[in-house]
Amino acid sequence: MAREGGRSINMKTRSGATSNKAKKTNYWKVAFLILLGVVLGSTVFLGSRIFANREPELPEIPALTERQGDPVLTINSNKEKVNQIISFFLSEYQKDSDIEYKFYLENEALLNGTFEVLGFPINFYLYFDPYVMENGNVQLKARSLSIGTLSLPIKDVMNMIKRNYKLPDWIEVNTDDLTIMLRLDQFRMQNGMYIKADKIDLVNDDIRFSLYLPKDTSDASNNSNTNKTSNSSTESKTKENNKTSNE
Repeated sequence: MAREGGRSINMKTRSGATSNKAKKTNYWKVAFLILLGVVLGSTVFLGSRIFANREPELPEIPALTERQGDPVLTINSNKEKVNQIISFFLSEYQKDSDIEYKFYLENEALLNGTFEVLGFPINFYLYFDPYVMENGNVQLKARSLSIGTLSLPIKDVMNMIKRNYKLPDWIEVNTDDLTIMLRLDQFRMQNGMYIKADKIDLVNDDIRFSLYLPKDTSDASNNSNTNKTSNSSTESKTKENNKTSNE
């Protein structure tokens, strides 16, 4: 009887230990499944945020300061025509570049490009407010960034643009001020003519530029006019002197 009682107690003890182990194992399984669910849920959420289509919000921006000058030609244009010029210029400029980007005007100025995250290309939109400077240059002030529908810091993306993107020499990227300066005073056409911005009002679709002759050409023109005036004055004086001497 004593032996049977001892066996019964041992069996109960072993059964209890086995039950405790099973409970611990079940707890670990449940914890693992919960953790796995959290990781998968976070991955799906971030993926949907990054790869979601952009829904642009285009708030109005105020009219910009006009600049006075003495141009040889004033050009009144709009966003559609300016976008065509920008597209043509960039397509020619980026022919030999591995990284392509787009810049165009809506109710804001937009820079659209891509960069890689974990080997995947990610599309981004960088929004700017344009300001006409007193010297006719244009400052683009970065105001927001869209990557899918996920907002990220602007400075890091602008640093990436500055390091990796092929930009003309007359475009300056300032990552501290979050600005891009279009140095139109350093941009020259093939014939030497240059332009200055007068007004950029994207909301009302009013864009104005002034066209200037090269300085040497304008100086030569002024000198030519001066010489003509001087020559005609000399000729008239000579005629008067001849007429006086004949009398």
